[in-house]
Order: sequence, then C-alpha cells, then structure tokens
Amino acid sequence: MCLFLIITFWICPVIVMSQTNNPTPKINAEVMRELRTKVLTTLASDLKLKPTQDYPRVYTALMDWPLGTNIISVYGSCTGDASIYSTSTFGVIGGIGHESVRKAAYHFVKVAESHYDDAVLTKKFPYPKPGHIYFYLICFDGVRMIDVVEESLRAGKDKCSDLGNAAQQLITELRMIAEKK
Repeated sequence: MCLFLIITFWICPVIVMSQTNNPTPKINAEVMRELRTKVLTTLASDLKLKPTQDYPRVYTALMDWPLGTNIISVYGSCTGDASIYSTSTFGVIGGIGHESVRKAAYHFVKVAESHYDDAVLTKKFPYPKPGHIYFYLICFDGVRMIDVVEESLRAGKDKCSDLGNAAQQLITELRMIAEKK
C-alpha cells in the first residue's frame, strides 16, 4: 500500500479542490511549503474555533512523512478540511467538499487528541530528519510535536501507530477523490 501511495504521489500533479469541486490551477512547491507553515501558525482564535467536547485540546493534526528527497505533509482539521502538501509540486488541497475526506479528517484529529500528553510543546516546525515521521498537534494552547521512528510506525510497534494509520486513511480518502478527477 505504501509503495502504491509513493508512486501515486510522484506521478500525480497538484490537485486542488474547492468546496464546489471545481479544479483550480497548479501550485508550486514554495506555495505548498507556505500552506504548511500557515496550518502550523494560524491560531484557533483566527479561525474562530473554540474547544468543544469532541475537540477539547487539539483542533488540527499534521503528519510530515519523508519520501525520498521530498516530504509529504498531510493535515486534517476538526472542521473537516484536509489537504496534502509536499516539498515538491504535488499534493491535494481542499478535500472538505467530500464526506469521506471530512470523516477521515475528524478521525485523524480525534486520534491526535488521544496523543496530546505524548507531544512536546514547540514553536519550531522543522521537517523530519531521515528515518523519522513528525506529527504536529495544533492545539488551543499551542503546537505540540511527536517524533517517531518511521520503521517502528510502519511495523505497528510505536505507541502512535494509530495516529499513523489515521493519517494514512486520510491520505487514502484524498487520493481516491483525486483519482476521480
């Protein structure tokens, strides 16, 4: 499955979807990096989000996953929005218009909520070093990070394996929508 996703992302162009599902123009790698930074630095108050019973601490989750010389960043929000960014020119932006994507985004954030205590508060947002995957939990009290060894996560032996699986499910839902385009 992972190999299929890697191949898919290397040959797929950037696919941008609006809530109306109308494609928009391709986006370059620098814009993709800027979008990732915006996700990591936008405050909940700027989005008019407040803690809820379902999302008391975490409102957005982002996973940075190295693939060769590029990094894939997948994010999901408690609003149902989700996208994939990269350090290359491929990705899928704006999956909120699709119920399956919204459900996967909600689930990703709920699982991230369960790892809140495992995460370390951070104000820096580097991409992961080789062999590692970073999870950023964007919380009402700041951004938290979890650094996991990629091989351990792939083997299902890391305490964050459920978080990795939720991110993979979100990638799958975004990919399935993108393939329909």
